[in-house]
Amino acid sequence: METKPVITCLKTLLIVYSFVFWITGAILLAVGVWGKLMLGPYISLIADNSTNAPYVLIGTGTVIIVFGLFGCFATCRGSPWMLKLYAMFLSLVFLAELVAGISGFVFRHEIKGTFRRTYTDAVLNYNAKDEASRAVDYLQNSLRCCGVYNYTNWFGSVFYPSNGIPASCCFNSSDCNPDDLRNATVAPSKVYHQGCFELVTSFMETNMAIIAGVTFGIAFSQLIGMLLACCLSRIITANQYEMV
Repeated sequence: METKPVITCLKTLLIVYSFVFWITGAILLAVGVWGKLMLGPYISLIADNSTNAPYVLIGTGTVIIVFGLFGCFATCRGSPWMLKLYAMFLSLVFLAELVAGISGFVFRHEIKGTFRRTYTDAVLNYNAKDEASRAVDYLQNSLRCCGVYNYTNWFGSVFYPSNGIPASCCFNSSDCNPDDLRNATVAPSKVYHQGCFELVTSFMETNMAIIAGVTFGIAFSQLIGMLLACCLSRIITANQYEMV
């Protein structure tokens, strides 16, 4: 009977952990939906092809929510095999998050290179109609920037000879007209001088440590759940403890 307080304590801790784990799943799901709705243009420029990153977050969040509920159920039920299955799932999540965090940190320069290439291509082939062009406009409006490095990048685009610099570069849309934007002398006084590439990459570099820290912190938190689940399963099995 002396093991009952230990089991009760472990169960309480594991239920609390499973609830927190469930919350992280809900956050991932929300971030995935938000990323799909709000960050689609950014993602389309960062990736060479259409990326499934938002769908991966949505799927991962949904699976974590389901297994978070499963962890609470397994803990309340006191089933050793369910607890072992829960611990196995947590180990898989830990490995996946660890690999994702390391890959993002190691390949951050490749990500920057990909963004430079895809954004340059989008600027040079801009036509104000396709998805890439809409993404460029969205980026320039949101970040208040113009071109890859500065507004002069637009002089080599297929859009410039007949249309000038896109209106999304204007810092005062009411004071921008097509004639001004086609004039290489007047246009610089109407548009942003800051390039978008520098703004995006500086944000990535500034927040890389924070992003990596959060990722690894979440990943290693799975070890706590694994330890609790395994300990509880072992104690229940050893003492043939059954829930009433």
